Amino acid sequence: MNKIPCSVYIVTLNCGAWLERTLQSVSEFDEVIILDSGSTDNTYEIAQSFENTQISHQDWQGYAGQKSLALAKCRNDWVLNLDGDEVLSSELKQEIVETIQQNRLDALITPINDVFLGVPNSKHTKKHAKVRFFRKSKGHYDLANKVHENVIVEGESQRAQHDIYHYGESSIFVKVEKNNQYSNLKALEKYQKGKSPSVAKLILVMPVTFMKSYFIRRSFLNGWRGFVNSMINAFYAFLKEAKLFEQTMNKDKNK
Repeated sequence: MNKIPCSVYIVTLNCGAWLERTLQSVSEFDEVIILDSGSTDNTYEIAQSFENTQISHQDWQGYAGQKSLALAKCRNDWVLNLDGDEVLSSELKQEIVETIQQNRLDALITPINDVFLGVPNSKHTKKHAKVRFFRKSKGHYDLANKVHENVIVEGESQRAQHDIYHYGESSIFVKVEKNNQYSNLKALEKYQKGKSPSVAKLILVMPVTFMKSYFIRRSFLNGWRGFVNSMINAFYAFLKEAKLFEQTMNKDKNK
């Protein structure tokens, strides 16, 4: 069987719980490059069991920096980025094959289906989407982004019809822990870019984000999980603004 002429790159840290499913979903691709930042679980053992996969260590450089280094190791003109807790759907894999064959686009903007508490989103929920598949020569990362890094594509993109499934939000505890970490990074990023905190935003961001998540993005279709998820999303937005106030306050104290 001919391999799909595309490199997959993944950054990992203790992703053993999901990695086998991740790598199985891309076993038909030419190569998989894993850049690991110090796993102590069975991440290496799983990676080494797949013949198309190479894994190596790299001290953590930040989300954008780490992915940029992994991207640089890819040998193919086409590349696909997955996280170590994500699975490529067979339908999206077929879209990727067709995009390579047609050779018309430079990137696909792929919907991310968050499997929250073990259940995927309703098919009618509006999903977040990111560039994950693109021509290597046309895409790069903005290294100033400390979290929620995006590929910047200089070319023609199109939204994909099918999903990448994200399994990492396996519990409320895990999601809240991630949001606490990400809000630290996002507040620092805003502070370093010279953004000022806003009292109005601090007051309004939580209810506005909840309304957007629950109603506009139609999380209400996911039942009680959708309500919980929207509440956590709203609190995450609040934390980013509150921590920006904290950064500014600490700066004033040190003057």
